[in-house]
Amino acid sequence: MSGARLRVVSYNVHGLKDDRAALVGVIRALAPDVLVVQEAPRRFRWRHKCAALADDVGMVVAAGGLPSLGNLLLVSLRVAVHETWCMRYPLTPGRHLRGAAFARGSVRGGQFTVSGSHLATDPAERPVQAALWKQELSRVEGPVIAAADLNEGPGGGAWRTVEDGLVSYADALPTFPAAVPNRRIDGLFVSPDITIEKYEIVESDQARRASDHLPVVADVQLPSN
Repeated sequence: MSGARLRVVSYNVHGLKDDRAALVGVIRALAPDVLVVQEAPRRFRWRHKCAALADDVGMVVAAGGLPSLGNLLLVSLRVAVHETWCMRYPLTPGRHLRGAAFARGSVRGGQFTVSGSHLATDPAERPVQAALWKQELSRVEGPVIAAADLNEGPGGGAWRTVEDGLVSYADALPTFPAAVPNRRIDGLFVSPDITIEKYEIVESDQARRASDHLPVVADVQLPSN
């Protein structure tokens, strides 16, 4: 018997600095079960700001914010959240502190763990972060969904590190910059027991106003319990 279907969206929201109404419209139209956010609020009143974003898009906060340095996991009311945790990568002096958020959840007919991260722009720092995130992902038992702004494309070492042993989509369109996308730096990966039924990069006028990244959308089927 097939497991539950799940819609997952990964989205770098550019610190909510662009057209918020457009951003909310894009997300609400996509109606994700799980929204993996990069560049979510992480500083002053971050709890309130993350909750406000969740409320705007009709979802609830599962994990993230300041503890994961701006990675945020939101879920619809379809999803039961059983466990959450966050990790931080080592700080390189003069660079941004970064990390990852994790949530173990279930929908009727399927269980999964989802994680989101945002890797460094520095090519010297990024592989270490990818390896640490991959190490934590490898400890997870059961179906895994990992989504990130990797700040490099599929040919890069960090991308290959994260993708190793997971499944992605080979022919996706570029995701950045949203106005004239020419780089695929946002990716979504699943463990082999999860089936990717549809993988899409949303390129619309509304999406171009909403952020400097385009959202990644995946409809997946979880293995049955």
